[in-house]
Amino acid sequence: MPRLAAADKFELPADRIGDIVVVSERSVVLGTSASRHDLSQLELPLRSHGGISEQRVPLIVNRRIEGLDPARRWRNFDAFELALNYAQGAGR
Repeated sequence: MPRLAAADKFELPADRIGDIVVVSERSVVLGTSASRHDLSQLELPLRSHGGISEQRVPLIVNRRIEGLDPARRWRNFDAFELALNYAQGAGR
């Protein structure tokens, strides 16, 4: 999909993504085979990007947390907010 549509749909900063965005389906990997790429010159590992099916990430806390908005869409980077602003005071 085009940049602006993807930025809107996935809440991405439009200036940080390419002209088009391609998202894989469950059990699908985007790319080619390792035999078609010389990875020996890489100093760092390749970065992988998950598809929509990988957006749900479980977060387990060892206590009940009260006061969370059930309508809020929590995402992976919200784990810091949950831990610092909700989980630390839970159960006190």
